[in-house]
Amino acid sequence: MKEKFKIKKQPEFIKPQLATLTKNYFSNEEWIYEEKFDGIRCIAVKKGSKVTLFSRNKNILNERFPSIVNALIKQKIDNFIIDGEIVAFDNGITSFAKLQQAYKEKMNIYFYVFDLLYLDKYDLMNQKLLDRKALLEKSLEFDDKIRFTKHIFKDGEKFYRQACKKGLEGIMAKKADSKYLSRRTNTWLKFKCINRQEFIIVGFTDPEGERIGFGSLLLGYFENGKLKYAGKVGTGYNFDFLKQFSKKLKMIEIKKSYFPDEAIKNSHFVKLNYVGEVGFTEWTNDNKLRHPRFLGLREDKKSYEVVKES
Repeated sequence: MKEKFKIKKQPEFIKPQLATLTKNYFSNEEWIYEEKFDGIRCIAVKKGSKVTLFSRNKNILNERFPSIVNALIKQKIDNFIIDGEIVAFDNGITSFAKLQQAYKEKMNIYFYVFDLLYLDKYDLMNQKLLDRKALLEKSLEFDDKIRFTKHIFKDGEKFYRQACKKGLEGIMAKKADSKYLSRRTNTWLKFKCINRQEFIIVGFTDPEGERIGFGSLLLGYFENGKLKYAGKVGTGYNFDFLKQFSKKLKMIEIKKSYFPDEAIKNSHFVKLNYVGEVGFTEWTNDNKLRHPRFLGLREDKKSYEVVKES
């Protein structure tokens, strides 16, 4: 091990590698394929007896997921940095909406680990992905709470079709010999079964009829540094969310419109403090969302990072 890996002081945090969305699905023996989880990305750092869970934007998640912290503290290895996804299940399928409900109601949550970036005193980021995963599976003790993310070879297209048939969000394709790079890359790719992505919550409309709180959320994204309007989403909310989130929106309401050229009835605009995840069928010809449904708030992403995925 001393000859193969580079000795390096353990960093406090490693910025995660991000995948690129593609519709060019393929099968290739030089790539591996994993399930794409619908949860919260997490970089977990253990140093001695201390464990810190970081979101992809370096927000600390320890208070939200103490059971994951406790499970990692029990690991016999003292110093490591791992990459994975914290999830909850809804009828056997990972669900971001269920995860938001789970941590508040103390339901079962799990940490699916798919990469090992640092171990003992060794930096592993320049090693091949398959070597990192092999060492990960060998080094950590996996149980019901902390789970190893399995992968397959070659049959990427078949695996993708099976994932979509099961109702999963999609799969990940990763170059088997790739290094770990702390940025968006083409060596990690997303094959999505449904269209969904994050949008900035730029405002809301007044409720109508018996609806409380707000009618719809107004959505936006950045394109070449300019804020663009993506339409509004009026479904996917429960009573408590409508009631509580409308109070937060009214506290950050602003007088100006971000989109003076758009005719949006009964609209109010807010500071760009919140990001939500939305599922939809497709983009229309005028770059609006068709049949959108709100899935939940994304506390792990900043508004300035939100762009139209393509």
